[in-house]
Amino acid sequence: MRKLNLPTWLTLGRIGLTPVIVLLLHFPNKGFCLFAAMLYALAALSDYIDGRLARSYGQVTRVGKFLDPLADKVLNCSTMIMLVFLGWAPAWVVIVIVAREIAITGLRAIAADEGCVMAAERLGKFKTVLQSVALVPLVLHHPWFGINLAPLGLWLLYAALILTIYSGLKYTYDFYVFWAGRQAGDTSVGDAHG
Repeated sequence: MRKLNLPTWLTLGRIGLTPVIVLLLHFPNKGFCLFAAMLYALAALSDYIDGRLARSYGQVTRVGKFLDPLADKVLNCSTMIMLVFLGWAPAWVVIVIVAREIAITGLRAIAADEGCVMAAERLGKFKTVLQSVALVPLVLHHPWFGINLAPLGLWLLYAALILTIYSGLKYTYDFYVFWAGRQAGDTSVGDAHG
């Protein structure tokens, strides 16, 4: 078994920070929310760093292509579910986002079983960035220096919802093209996202 490279360790670290953030949000006072927001921002930033390292040093792997979007989903979905629990985010928005993430993860698993790794595309990455930017002020929640950024976070979450739906539809279409090509015996389609 090959050793994991640094970008993959950073991705795993993002997953590891998730339960810490969730635990902090169980005690939603001002200090814990600040600490949770800082850890969340650090975890979200690691997504950019691990991707840049992987590309710069030629360490893009199939494992990384699978784990990177999965880590994003674990981090963001867990955080959003906690925000619903606290009453800081609309349940219906989070349900739609989480349902989309589960559905796309399922499509990726099916494609992977057929030999096609559907890596995160630029649109999906931008969706993740927008979700992350929205979640920082929502996790922070409490006003600091007389400024309450939570309403801004909520509007950004609505914008992220629109992009989440759109990118989900695009992934679904791409999967349909792959699957139709596979059914027609066109094996070259299987490498479209690899």
